Amino acid sequence: MKVMVLVKASEDSEAGAMPDTALLEAMGRYNEALVGAGIMLAGEGLHPSSEGRRVRFDGTTRAVTQGPFPQTGELLAGFWLWQVRSMEEAVEWLKRAPFDGGVEVELRPVLQAEDFGQALTPELRAQEDQLRERTAGRA
Repeated sequence: MKVMVLVKASEDSEAGAMPDTALLEAMGRYNEALVGAGIMLAGEGLHPSSEGRRVRFDGTTRAVTQGPFPQTGELLAGFWLWQVRSMEEAVEWLKRAPFDGGVEVELRPVLQAEDFGQALTPELRAQEDQLRERTAGRA
């Protein structure tokens, strides 16, 4: 199963504070372990919400809001995409992360084709497969 690991923002991350060398080294070792175990598919940190935009959809209207956004605890500071056997395995890997100081991380299963049932017709499935092949070629 694929799992999205969502690292919640903090006051420091929203202020643009960068991690120190010790944390970068520890995170590098952790990411090496994830890659070595075949778990990590992708992962990135995010700039503060002050550099972001939100787009609200209401019918045909599109409203764009420039950050920063309120409610720091609902914002993201980074993510990983993992391939694991179960949510329990993902939790065990996450417990090894070199975080401290009240960092909150959310684990969410990624929807798979079978989750869409009959709404995902064979034609839509073929289209999805073609798009995945094209994007994989760019990686």
